[in-house]
Amino acid sequence: MEFRADALDQTGSIVSLFRDTFTASEGAEEGQAVGNLAKGLIETTPKADIYGFSAFEGTIRAGCILFTRLTYPDDSARVFLLSPVAIRTDHQQQGVGQKLIRFGLDHLRAAQVDLVFTYGDPNYYAKTGFGPISQQDAQAPYPLQMPHGWLAQSLNGAGISPLTGPSTCAPALRDPALW
Repeated sequence: MEFRADALDQTGSIVSLFRDTFTASEGAEEGQAVGNLAKGLIETTPKADIYGFSAFEGTIRAGCILFTRLTYPDDSARVFLLSPVAIRTDHQQQGVGQKLIRFGLDHLRAAQVDLVFTYGDPNYYAKTGFGPISQQDAQAPYPLQMPHGWLAQSLNGAGISPLTGPSTCAPALRDPALW
């Protein structure tokens, strides 16, 4: 398995991976929605505000993760949000997702990102260093349907201090239904 920083220039391949993976696990409607989200993130997020990383087995894209800037205008911390994550169904349960997330986090750490957030299954993301964070310490862009899924980790060794003010996410994530 080879892990790469993704130039995000193969939008069709990336969108297909997200669509197909989520269709297999959650149904066609969810697959289409997550595929559209990935496409929107790649096409509408300024290049300085998005990172993508992929896992390849030969020429097959086995997984992909996207990180987009999460802005706290009243705070100087450099913050990114991990979302979405997709691992092909024939590569799941093999540690590919965890290795890919660690690879991406290492790149963000080298780029001097301070904090990374995600919104998902605490049991899964705990395996890569994420822990719960309260809305009082870091406000999500929209009210959370599952507050226990709001997770974060520090990449700079300084821990997580409360962030000041509301946050703003990438345009493609500006839909309260996603939160």
